[in-house]
Amino acid sequence: MHYIGIDIGSTASKVAVFDENELLETFMLPTGWSSVKTAEDIKTKLDERGFFSSSFKVATGYGRVSVPYADKTITEITCHGRGAYYLTHKDCTVIDIGGQDTKVITIEDGKVVSFTMNDKCAAGTGRFLEMMANTLGLDLMEMSRLSKDGRGVSISSMCTVFAESEVISLIGSGEDRKNIAYAIIESITGRVNSLCQKHGRAQSYFLSGGLCENRYLIDSLSKKLGMTVESSPLARFAGAIGAGIIAREKVTKS
Repeated sequence: MHYIGIDIGSTASKVAVFDENELLETFMLPTGWSSVKTAEDIKTKLDERGFFSSSFKVATGYGRVSVPYADKTITEITCHGRGAYYLTHKDCTVIDIGGQDTKVITIEDGKVVSFTMNDKCAAGTGRFLEMMANTLGLDLMEMSRLSKDGRGVSISSMCTVFAESEVISLIGSGEDRKNIAYAIIESITGRVNSLCQKHGRAQSYFLSGGLCENRYLIDSLSKKLGMTVESSPLARFAGAIGAGIIAREKVTKS
């Protein structure tokens, strides 16, 4: 018997496969224009690996309703919390900077006790970072690396459209690209810090999602929070891992 967690995000879809004892495999696909097609591609990959039949599947994330073969759907808040606890083995405040929103989730005794979500505007999300990197003619990691050597510039606008206009104005005025990159990273980590402050002082912080290996963003966020933000290469799969764990529990309890 296999227990499968499927996290259909707005930009990337992640899958985690468990057996009764351990995490067996993870893989990721771009969500693309159709989460329905992505769900079918995931089904094909699972079938090729011999995981699909005789399995219990839990779907989560932005496109969880697009997985017709899921036995259960669970909110991403619950799944990210469970997945982060699996990876850290301790209570913490989870920060998930997703493509469409940013979530801050507090875990106590292994369970979600509170969460805050920024889903009203793209500012403060992974999509915002991608848009700003494109404006600078860089990829996300290049922009993050440049930011380490920047200084002296800030972006004041809280709206993505106006923030982009600020960046374009800075480019037009001849501002050094590394200083603009610095301002962009500082802008997003400042927004995330504001969300975290609503949860009070945390025992520890854990960054999940696609930015989990972005050392430059993690360092900036750690400075603002006054505490080292932990992460893991598997943190991008936190939602899928949490869904897989819940799938196993559902079968075990029944």
